[in-house]
Amino acid sequence: METSFDHNLPAIACHNLQTDYQSTLQRPILNGIDLQINHGEFVALLGLNGAGKSTFLKSLVGLVPISQGQVYICGTLVEPKQIGKIRRNVGFLFQGGSLVDQLSALDNILCGCLGELNTWHSLWGFPPHDRRVAMQLLQKLGLQEQTYQKAKQLSGGQRQRVAIARTLIQSPQILLADELTAGLDVIGIDQIMTCLAEMNRKGLTVVVVLQDLAIAAKYAQRAIILQEGRVMYDGGCPNIERQFANLQNLSQPAAVA
Repeated sequence: METSFDHNLPAIACHNLQTDYQSTLQRPILNGIDLQINHGEFVALLGLNGAGKSTFLKSLVGLVPISQGQVYICGTLVEPKQIGKIRRNVGFLFQGGSLVDQLSALDNILCGCLGELNTWHSLWGFPPHDRRVAMQLLQKLGLQEQTYQKAKQLSGGQRQRVAIARTLIQSPQILLADELTAGLDVIGIDQIMTCLAEMNRKGLTVVVVLQDLAIAAKYAQRAIILQEGRVMYDGGCPNIERQFANLQNLSQPAAVA
């Protein structure tokens, strides 16, 4: 079910975004983020461990409380009374896919429709239209042979593609992905990133947390590098190796004379 977002405004806009103070870090995890992401962009979110990448993604859909600043999704302020509207239009993919191991690939994808079903459909199963769309997604993502396999029997790359299909069946306008490629082999990584790139070419706004700079440079149009909860770099991908090298140098402890 589509809602009335204003597409003349940025897909994502953050103004002085901050989270609660963390005593272990001696700072907020997010510490004054200002940025905007336009519709149709493919953005790689990078940074060292603890930079705030996952926290940033979660803050965009209300999974992490904001202590200061504002987040807007297509012009709609992220606040408790708007969370339902926002989450219907923003897909969030967690590392590992969060599939139900005992369900088939098809049934896992159909679970993405649960939020839109009325009581009657919940009792009597998914309508034929939803099943047709799920089958189309399985074919599009090269998973026809895994349609009726249980999720626990799938490879890591296959599980992530099922998770992507489960999100896409909700017809989101924005896709947030947290380290989808972690733990996958080269073939699995290529399958996932190619899938995201194809969806992006069709108009989906994609923001994905990555650890591999080469993968980011190959697929993303724009890179945002976080350092200690702030935006350290925001620009084109050809420069990210040099920018990341500078970041690593800054993170090294000073030598004692």
